[in-house]
Amino acid sequence: MKTPNTFTLNPDLTPLDNFRAGQLLLIDKPLTWTSFQVVNKIRYIIKHNLGIKKIKVGHAGTLDPLATGLLVLCIGKKTKEIAGFTGQNKTYSGTFTLGATRPSFDKETEIYNRFPVEHIDKELIKETAKDFLGIQEQMPPIFSAKKVDGVRSYLNARAGKESKLTTNSINIFRFDITDVRNNKLNGFEVDFLIESSKGTYIRSIANDFGKRLNSGAYLSALRRTQSGDFSIGNAITIEEFENWMINYK
Repeated sequence: MKTPNTFTLNPDLTPLDNFRAGQLLLIDKPLTWTSFQVVNKIRYIIKHNLGIKKIKVGHAGTLDPLATGLLVLCIGKKTKEIAGFTGQNKTYSGTFTLGATRPSFDKETEIYNRFPVEHIDKELIKETAKDFLGIQEQMPPIFSAKKVDGVRSYLNARAGKESKLTTNSINIFRFDITDVRNNKLNGFEVDFLIESSKGTYIRSIANDFGKRLNSGAYLSALRRTQSGDFSIGNAITIEEFENWMINYK
């Protein structure tokens, strides 16, 4: 059983008072879960084990359902610091698949267009990655949690409605190509490591990456490994937290 190493527990306080005083929890978000579902589950675990009706829990930076990795949760009075944690730089590893595009820019939706990849090689891929470094304007995906007139863009997209999105100013500090594989079935698969500022959509980078290669691309895998000074190596699973909570109470 792994113990949350970000917790500061005062032995003179009850378990409930320790949580209300404020705790920081690093969770390794599982695939297909939304960030909101993780928050709800952690809140339920705490409430159920401590026999209380209410406890504040929030997250500092959304992860898409098809992404895994580090989700920083704030509990109790720590929720007042969410904005500061959300503003920290994030690091991701993952995979782009070249030669096709999807409306969501990831595997949530089906492939709707295919493109040639014969002109693409490893050197071109690495050189193209360098073009993304620095401050730039980025258009969010239509399948995103970005609000347009108070409505999440992905809700409009799933209903077939148009959302008038605006660009975000982002900064990409690091963009390393860690592996390139020529998959005969799916085309090129490109593994990457990206460090970027808050508000960066890696799915949009995937889509834009394909365009700059005069082809197409979508995000086929994503894992957040770092958020500010917090690392995935210090995160625990939801199950590990639940087991720890049962023993702690």
